[in-house]
Parts: sequence; C-alpha cells; structure tokens
Amino acid sequence: MKNKENEKYFKWGLTALIVTALAILFANKVFNGNGEPGAVSLLLKILRPFVFGGAIAYLVTPLANWLDRLFGGKARGLANVLALVIAILIVLGVILLIVPQVVSSIVEIAKSIPAQVKLLQEQFSAQVRQYTSSHPEQADFINNTVADVIGWFNALSATFSTAGTIIEKVKPVIAGSASKVTDAIGALKDLLIGGIVALYFLSKRKKLAEQATMIVRSALKPSWAEWVLNEVKFADRMFNGFFMGKLMDSAIVGVICFVGCLVMGFKNPLLIAVIVGVTNIIPFFGPFIGAIPCALFLLLDNPMHALMFLIFIIILQQIDGNVIGPKILGDSTGLSALWVMFGILLFGGLWGIPGMLIGVPLMAVIYDIIRQLTFKGLREHGYGKQVDAYLRKYHPEDQQKRKKTVSGNNA
Repeated sequence: MKNKENEKYFKWGLTALIVTALAILFANKVFNGNGEPGAVSLLLKILRPFVFGGAIAYLVTPLANWLDRLFGGKARGLANVLALVIAILIVLGVILLIVPQVVSSIVEIAKSIPAQVKLLQEQFSAQVRQYTSSHPEQADFINNTVADVIGWFNALSATFSTAGTIIEKVKPVIAGSASKVTDAIGALKDLLIGGIVALYFLSKRKKLAEQATMIVRSALKPSWAEWVLNEVKFADRMFNGFFMGKLMDSAIVGVICFVGCLVMGFKNPLLIAVIVGVTNIIPFFGPFIGAIPCALFLLLDNPMHALMFLIFIIILQQIDGNVIGPKILGDSTGLSALWVMFGILLFGGLWGIPGMLIGVPLMAVIYDIIRQLTFKGLREHGYGKQVDAYLRKYHPEDQQKRKKTVSGNNA
C-alpha cells in the first residue's frame, strides 16, 4: 500500500517537473535571453494588419448594421463598403479641416518663441536691476548668481559652435527621424491592408460570431459556455458604449473649448481646442495632459491668458464630469474612481497611450469577471446570503435587475 502511495506521489512529482520544464522551454522560446519580446513581438508585427483591420471593423460595425437595416438587409455588401467609405471620409474631412490650421498655429508659435524668450529675459533683467537697487546689500550675490547662469548658457551654446560637434549632435537626430519615417510608412502600409481586412471582417462578421459561439459551446460545459458568451457580450457593450460615448463627449468639450477661447481672445484657439478635445478621450488624466501644453503656449504670449485658461479648463472639466459626461456615458463602466485610476496606470504603463485609452473598459470587464466568479463561488459554497447582503448594501441596482430576471424566468 505504501509503495503504491509512493508511486502515486512520484508520478505527480514527475508530471509537475515535466510541466515546469515545458513551461520554461516555452518561455525561452517566446522571450529572448534579455527578457525582451521575441516570438510574440514578431507575431504581432506580422499580424498587425489584422489587428488594424479588426479594430476598424469593430468601430465601423454599428454604422454598417444601421445601413444594413436601412437597406432592409438586401444589400449587405453595399452597406459594408458604404460604412467603411463614410468612416474614411469623416476621418479625412476632420484631418483636412483641422491639420492645416493646427500646423499654421504651431509654426506661428515656433516663430514667436525667440522673441518671447528675449522679452522674458529683458523683463527678468529689469526685475533683477530693480531688486538690486532697492537691496544693495544683496547686489553682489545676485549679480554673481546671474553671471554664473549666463556663463553656463554660454558654455552650453559654445559646445555646439564647432562643425564637428554639430554634426555629431545631428547624426542621431537624422537617424532617429529616418527610423520614424520608416516606421510611419510601414504603419501606413499595414493600415491600408487593414482596411481591406476590415471589409472582409465586416462581410463575415455574423458567420465569424456564429463560429466563435459554436467553438465556445463545444469546448466548455453548457453553464460555463453561456457564462463566457454573456461576458463577451458584456465586454462588447462596455467597449462600444464607452468609446462611442467618449468620442461624442470629447467632441462636445472641444467645441465648447474652441468657443470659449474665441470669446476670451486667446491665440490659436483651434489648436488649443484640438489638444483639449483629443486628450479628453483619456479618462481622469486627459484634462491635465491637455491643459499643460496649452497653458505653456499661452504663457509665452500673455501670462494672464494662461491663468484665465487654467480657470476656464477647471470649470469646463467640472461641467464635463458632472453634466456632459454622465448624460452621454451614464455609469457605463460601473467602476469607482479608484479602479479607473488603477486601470489607466496599469494598462498605460504596459501599452502607453493605447493602454490609457482602453484601460477603463478593459478594467471594467476584468472587474466584472472577477466579481461574477467570486459570487458564483460564494453561492456554491453556501454563502449566497452574504452575496445578497453585499448587493443590497453596495449595489442595490444589481439586486433589482437580478430580481426582475428571476421573476421573468419564472413567468
């Protein structure tokens, strides 16, 4: 008997050892020795057109469904092509309307920076002279400090005076620019291929959905299969509702910002409105990210305008957070501010700006999955009353929905 138990434990240990070894080999295959992505990075690079195509198809699907219903379901192919063309025309129209004015604003700001810096230096020197004249006992210390700072700037500029130094400094910039141009061309090529892939996804979206449903139901038990499918539907509602609502909300904020900047006589109102509107798509941190560069632009022209702009942005964001956003988005994610910040920081740290954009709905989906699994486990272990008490205390709206669902099923 003892030998059988030892043999059983030996088999368990051998199995665990083999699984661990295979996991290590798989990790070494997927990742390079320095810890940087290897096979995964290559695979994602190869499949980037499909990623772009899937994202485009997902965003265009609501418009394609609306056109399909408008045509009575008799011209699905035409509805898909028309939806994609309309989306492309909208994007191009926005680019052609905004980009030239934004570029001219940036050029104007770049031209005015040297004069503004010189003016600030003169004002600073005047303030120093005025202060030292009224405080002669500190004149030597202040003059020496200012002289040291000026000497440091002169020494810094002197390092770029020789041709060799300039060439050495410019080489990395040129190489980096060439690399960026190459990456941009590659991304544009993948985006064009992605448009074609998106058309295929749109034309086959219902068939692909049915195939995915059959795969899930064939691989899992019925209860788990339906749970997975319900979570996928929840994720679709979450992402679609959040992105569409956030785009509309940010567009409204951008228009209000543009009108406000015009009324207050700020320079480059369109550039400021575009920055504020685009960054507003990022939840929580977006308003602060957009306000800082705009305030710096205004500070170079008129410090009072910069102060007025900051006050205006604070008021605008309060209106957006308490009136505009809730009206458009409602409580679309159901997340508290704590988990919103956690999702933005986590996925923003992993994937940068795209991670910050998808962080909130993705965190909402993960939160819902963990909550559903926790409730399921508690009910299976006989703690259903604790779940009901928790829902009554913290989520009474969920409790009401559950009661309606149960009563509807009984009927």
